[in-house]
Amino acid sequence: MIIPVVGNKWEKYLELIEQEYSDGEALDELGLKRYCCRRMVLTHVDLIEKLLQYNPQERNLNTVGA
Repeated sequence: MIIPVVGNKWEKYLELIEQEYSDGEALDELGLKRYCCRRMVLTHVDLIEKLLQYNPQERNLNTVGA
């Protein structure tokens, strides 16, 4: 079985959720029919903002610009 890449669907998923689609409707709209693909989107944790807090260069840029 080949597992397709679903990372490019995250932003669109968030947009659909903001438009008051249910989780199932949003996943259907994205064409994610198989449970394994749906799981990848539903269990995703977006950590980039939290991780940037630990980047000393990013932290310095924020304090200089403030």
